[in-house]
Amino acid sequence: MKINRPEDISEDVYVGFVRSLFHDAFVLVVGAICYFLLALLVYERTGEPIYAWLAVIVLAAGFYRYYRIEQYRKADCIHDYASALKAERSYLIGGTIQGFFMGLFCFVAIYWVPDPYGEVASVSAAVASTITVVGRNYGSKTMVAILSVVLILPIALGELLKGDIAHIVFGLYIVPVMFIITKMAARVRTVLFTAITEEKKSTDLAQRFDRALNTMSHGLIMLDSDGRVVVANAEANATLGVKQSDALLGRSLGALVMRTIASGMVRAKDGHYLEAQLTRALHEGRGRKIQVRLADGRYVEFSVSEGAGGLGVITFEDVSTRIEAEEKIRSMARYDNLTGLINRAYFHELAGEMMATGDQERNCALVAFDLDDFKSVNDTLGHPIGDGLIYAVAEKLSGFGNDRTKVSRFGGDEFMIFIDDVESEAELSSILENIFKALQGEVDVAGHSLRVQASAGAVLSCVKDSDIDAMIVKADLALYKAKELGKNGWRLFEATMDAAFRNRQLLKAELRSAVEAKGLRVVYQPIVSIETMRIASCEALCRWDHPDLGPISPAVFIPLAEEMGIISEISNFMLAAATRECTRWPGDTSVSVNLSAKDFRDRGIVDKVRAALAESGLAAHRLEVEVTETVLLDDKSQARELIEELKALGVRIALDDFGTGYSSLSYLHKLPLDKIKIDRSFLIDVTQNQRSLELLTGIVNLSRPLGLSVTIEGVETFEQLRLLALKVQPDLVQGFLFGSALTASGIETMSTTVWPFASELKSARRAVQR
Repeated sequence: MKINRPEDISEDVYVGFVRSLFHDAFVLVVGAICYFLLALLVYERTGEPIYAWLAVIVLAAGFYRYYRIEQYRKADCIHDYASALKAERSYLIGGTIQGFFMGLFCFVAIYWVPDPYGEVASVSAAVASTITVVGRNYGSKTMVAILSVVLILPIALGELLKGDIAHIVFGLYIVPVMFIITKMAARVRTVLFTAITEEKKSTDLAQRFDRALNTMSHGLIMLDSDGRVVVANAEANATLGVKQSDALLGRSLGALVMRTIASGMVRAKDGHYLEAQLTRALHEGRGRKIQVRLADGRYVEFSVSEGAGGLGVITFEDVSTRIEAEEKIRSMARYDNLTGLINRAYFHELAGEMMATGDQERNCALVAFDLDDFKSVNDTLGHPIGDGLIYAVAEKLSGFGNDRTKVSRFGGDEFMIFIDDVESEAELSSILENIFKALQGEVDVAGHSLRVQASAGAVLSCVKDSDIDAMIVKADLALYKAKELGKNGWRLFEATMDAAFRNRQLLKAELRSAVEAKGLRVVYQPIVSIETMRIASCEALCRWDHPDLGPISPAVFIPLAEEMGIISEISNFMLAAATRECTRWPGDTSVSVNLSAKDFRDRGIVDKVRAALAESGLAAHRLEVEVTETVLLDDKSQARELIEELKALGVRIALDDFGTGYSSLSYLHKLPLDKIKIDRSFLIDVTQNQRSLELLTGIVNLSRPLGLSVTIEGVETFEQLRLLALKVQPDLVQGFLFGSALTASGIETMSTTVWPFASELKSARRAVQR
């Protein structure tokens, strides 16, 4: 027999309904005995053996059913859906057997072996049994349906078979009783199901509330309108040292506070303060937070709010970690994390306060310190070593700090010192000489012996005539001047420095306007083949003709553009102009464009090169991108990825200023290069110094097996060219020997021209061969 759980109830409720079928089984024995006695009485009256058999069978079915139910009840094995299905199946078998023979007793007494007494007795017993069908079997819809049918249908069938109208009407009348029974059972089941569901919801809600309450990291206490505890969670009990969960219930707020004082958790003064504040907050009926320091140094924060129904709610938590974090944040906001010196913002605040108080006629000084060539330490030894050097310098400078002198790290390798109440320049000079003397020498950082060298700029001002911001600007200007004059020293601010600064700022503004208005122009320096003495390529160079100052050197405006962050705009302009002009030159002439380190910090540089090629229509192999080692110092992995993406476009890659950096040789096999350009510094004394000649020859011989072409820059004399052609034999040469940079049309004109000293080189080669 296949039984399925009704779709309108959950599995756990179904299990509960099935378990209800196996309670109070003794009633079944009582019913079986009653049927047994009735059947015996009818047998006694009629002498028909079938009644005797029915008496025995009904009694046996009742006891069998009782036995099976007791087995399940004692085993207590109905715990889940599967076991409930099995148990209901067993229950249905026993109930069906017993019900069938009870109905058969009615049918026999009414029609088969009729007896007036037997008919009344059997029908009365059957109708009485329908009460137990509803009251006992509501947990199984199937059992109710089966018992309704096997008890009522035999009675209706017996009455109908008698044939006379009265019995037929009675037979039909009793049929609806089956549906009434099933409806009544369904109603009972619905009522109980609703009750069980609501109880389950209430239980679940109570359990969730209890779980939420007792798993809170905060302690929680609720007070009634009389100020006594009605709810206290586990954290509250633990904090107050109570083991029993209900030990705090019924106590007043004052009693709780006295308990904390008696246990030594809080000092008496703090305890009375806490009680007064909590009582006041509860009476005011508004949220409030109270912090108390415990006797062991921890901090606890109490929060008071008004709950529903006049309940007062007090929560409390250990906020020691938060207090420590806030202190740490305050410290981080004021002090440099690496050195422990005051930071820029706090320095500004302290110096401003010192200048605002005291005699306004006094002098004060501000000194800006900067480590010389600090970037090279980071680039060669790494940032951890650089940080170690910063820390060592900060330790030395901090020794000069006192109530009168404030030392700050402004960021990077820059330090600021504010000195209050300086009598004269002589005193300031003496102080700075002592500072520089203290900085002299070497420091050991992780096994590296590093020499400390710094530059400084100072400003001395009357307090009433200056402010801290103006002094910082002037000290920075003096610092720049000290750097210009050779570093490792200090300069005092002069008015002329301010004028130079203003001129520099004005030049920056004018450069920005020139870039935005496309007021720059491009010229091209020829790159000549050593074999043919013809132009093989050209290097695109940027020029700026100032309307008032005339031509501005690239050595001036390119660093300005990098400082202003507009160098990428110039690179975009150069790419567009160079690729456009190159399309007008002979097909074997290419063009090279320098890209800055900042260009390679932007992953969009590849798209910009692609766009320039697409817009101009220039073949990718005719464009050469020149990069320096500076590009690779910031982010080697990103730079390599971008260079590989440029190579994938078909663009050629050249390493510019080869040999002037720190690890040039390592790039020859790590990067997808096509060419190296040897810096002009190698060529200065090549005609007099054999070592320079051998070095150049070695670099060329090293590059050729790697598939790299070589360009030597800075060729200015025929003797240099002759020596290169005969001894070094690079692929290309570049320099003022071939004239100054030309316009695009000039390159177009000269592209087929052979330089006049080509014949002299040819003769020299023949002489060497002979």
